[in-house]
Amino acid sequence: MAKGDRKVPDIHSGSTADIAFLLLIFFLITTSMDIDRGLARRLPEPPAGDPPVVVKERNVFQIFLNANDQLMAAGEYIHVKDLKPKVKEFIENPYNDEKLPEKHEMDIPLLGGKVRVTQNHVISLQNDRGSSYEAYMEVQNELVATYNELRNKLAQENWQKNYDALEEPMQRAIRDYYPQKISEAEPKNYGGN
Repeated sequence: MAKGDRKVPDIHSGSTADIAFLLLIFFLITTSMDIDRGLARRLPEPPAGDPPVVVKERNVFQIFLNANDQLMAAGEYIHVKDLKPKVKEFIENPYNDEKLPEKHEMDIPLLGGKVRVTQNHVISLQNDRGSSYEAYMEVQNELVATYNELRNKLAQENWQKNYDALEEPMQRAIRDYYPQKISEAEPKNYGGN
């Protein structure tokens, strides 16, 4: 037999697709993927043709974050670490100050019946388009931490447990006492100082 007449044996490729599929699954399982994170917020219901709600100025705590990541709260520049005490005082209004949110009587049986709460308060956050994401998240974290501290304090006073350890009816009572009302306006171009 001559060299030119020799036939090259065929390679069986039937399992190539199976091997490729197994490799693909292996890399998908072992590769870590970035997970988008966001803020846990419940959006308000869309207005049903009702007239706009008028909020008294004393019930709104305004926070502005400018392009230089400077924070203005209640009309003065502050550091982000000083935000929590100001917001806490605003939400609680412990001395029923006329410059802070008005208190209304509310019936919350699990908290002893009739209690006075600042249920109409609103924390209004407005940031500049140029502000950094880190500064924005720092402000958000401080606001949520303030509500968490207030709720934990009330839970400890009433049931000697943290808010997260309470049953749903108790948590609902505390949410009625301290409703989380953070309003975010569309970012604008304020610039620096």
